[in-house]
Amino acid sequence: MDKIFKEVTIPDNPKKTIGFFEKYLTIWVAFGIVAGIGLGYIFGDSIEVISSLEFAKVNIPVAILIWLMIYPMMLQIDFTSIKQIGKKPRGVVWTVIINWAIKPFTMAFFAWIFFSKVYSAWIDPALAGEYIAGAIILGAAPCTAMVFVWSYLSDGDPNYTLVQVSVNDLIILVAFIPIVGLLLGITNIAIPYDTLVASVIIFVVVPLVAGVITQRILIRRRGQEWFKKEFLPKLKPVSIVALLVTLVLLFAFQGQNILNNPLIILLAAVPLVIQTYFIFFLAWFGGKKLKLPYQVCAPAAMIGASNFFELAVAVAIALFGLQSPAALVTVVGVLVEVPVMLSLVALAKRWKY
Repeated sequence: MDKIFKEVTIPDNPKKTIGFFEKYLTIWVAFGIVAGIGLGYIFGDSIEVISSLEFAKVNIPVAILIWLMIYPMMLQIDFTSIKQIGKKPRGVVWTVIINWAIKPFTMAFFAWIFFSKVYSAWIDPALAGEYIAGAIILGAAPCTAMVFVWSYLSDGDPNYTLVQVSVNDLIILVAFIPIVGLLLGITNIAIPYDTLVASVIIFVVVPLVAGVITQRILIRRRGQEWFKKEFLPKLKPVSIVALLVTLVLLFAFQGQNILNNPLIILLAAVPLVIQTYFIFFLAWFGGKKLKLPYQVCAPAAMIGASNFFELAVAVAIALFGLQSPAALVTVVGVLVEVPVMLSLVALAKRWKY
């Protein structure tokens, strides 16, 4: 088993050196947050023109930007290696355990502790239930799209990441409703399947097909050496710029909300951030205990830590309404995820083994 891990999971990719954008990424993220909030404040309701451009409740501009982030990752997929993953299932099994047997329940616990107990002086008990519900919905939706970006930035195995995400996508179809229903005490949840299907197609299928076609054409014309050492490194700035523009848009959409409710945004962010770091550390050290190679362990931890925010926001709005505390919590999850996940990418690379 260890021999298989050593021989297969470490892809023959060009070394990802720290470029200009990556080196100062923390500064760019800070600028992006401030710029987004500023734009949201300046343009006010006018920003809704962009936020309303949706298909199956998936924002089209954000979808394009996320696609640009994922596309470079998909270019590295090696289907000949994917066939070997069935011989080394520990990474996939560990990902499933973290995302479905642990994460939704720890999210519910942290939300209950903070919204019902710690914040009892600031939040009415009736509203606390909705805040908890929003956190539960967010915690039960493991990441589908952005994890490709986190895996790419942390030098994860692109082949194994694709399998991990694909397995999660299949499980969402059957496990999301029962888990959310169990934790919320609701048995007739109306799940927006159009959002779920559209997200999987937009964020996984389309960039995967485009990446495979591009890879085959360029390797046939210019050779594998040029493709790996010349072409792939040049795409890194594209991913980073798309990430920063996404951040600006997300904060711009919620600019007024953040400025009007700064305290509740901060209060909601605390348990979400704690949950993110907790799941990452649990998945990371558990993966190391299982002797997963770094290129598999890092993406497993990233998948567990991040969330499928498109689905979570859509479900919260469908169940509780656009202006509900539950919807607000899922949006706060979107706002804090990018900066927190970037810190975890840096931590993973620092702990690389």
